Amino acid sequence: MFGQSQFAFTRGNAFEARVKADGGAELLRLVHEKLDRGAEPPAVGHVPDLSATGPEGRAARTALALREATAGTARAPGLPGTWTLLDHPMLALDVAGSPAYLEPDAVVVHPDGSWTVVEIKSFPVLDGSADPAKVGAAARQAAVYVLALERVAARLAPAPRVRDRFLLVCPKDFSNLPTASTVDVRKQRAVTDRQLARLTRIEDIADTLPDGVCFSPELPAEELTSAVEAVPATYAPECLSTCELAFHCRARSREAGAVTSLGRPVRAELGGLSTVEEVLAAARGEAGDPDDPAVAALRRAAELRAEALAAAGAAAQEAAVCL
Repeated sequence: MFGQSQFAFTRGNAFEARVKADGGAELLRLVHEKLDRGAEPPAVGHVPDLSATGPEGRAARTALALREATAGTARAPGLPGTWTLLDHPMLALDVAGSPAYLEPDAVVVHPDGSWTVVEIKSFPVLDGSADPAKVGAAARQAAVYVLALERVAARLAPAPRVRDRFLLVCPKDFSNLPTASTVDVRKQRAVTDRQLARLTRIEDIADTLPDGVCFSPELPAEELTSAVEAVPATYAPECLSTCELAFHCRARSREAGAVTSLGRPVRAELGGLSTVEEVLAAARGEAGDPDDPAVAALRRAAELRAEALAAAGAAAQEAAVCL
């Protein structure tokens, strides 16, 4: 993983291998203990082979394994079912009209046919608690897997239940022994679902591009630069950590005086004011609707600033006279 030390990467792989050893016996025990104590304890779990060619083939093989495992538990209602562990399954999720392939650490099919996402992390649980920021990041990641599983479940009849609590497995204290806790991802799942629904489809974005624009890296530098310049730049400070074109878009944004260069929270507070010049004009009372809450707040802030500067200037003059 980019940005992770080789030592941490190796340690994480070793910990995951330990958790999944012996056919996932320890992992299934943790799932039973934390999520499904009413079910028959997992004596031996079934671990299907998910190998296939390419991500699309692996996603199809995963969907087949999930269907077979769920159907196997449904054949004998009321009788103890079989626990099934899918090790590194491949899931497909539609993102703006294109499939994104996801690979959770594991998915467990319970004896009742329900599905649980399992995430194995190498950060420790110290004295019963883990780093909240890291747990939150794991919850957001697991919420995406839950959404992808729900898409698979929707194609089955009857649709199995995808549990809204995932199992987080981490090392206990400073040892390599696994400990687990369940995390509710309903909030993160709802937020992610809304964000995906608002994404503009790739086809719609392509329709807005000028005719003949191409972004192939094989193009000459002049043509590629012209193609990039033909696309509007939308920049926010968060782009610096995620996009290779962030510096280009930042320069364009600053040239245009766009307030998004100050951050999305600032942009959200300013309402319809999209440039720094518009903001300053509104604060000076030269433009903007006085009934607009953003304009009113800017003018009040400008008045308070002027009063503070006047008071500071008067205090400085008084101090100079005393000296």
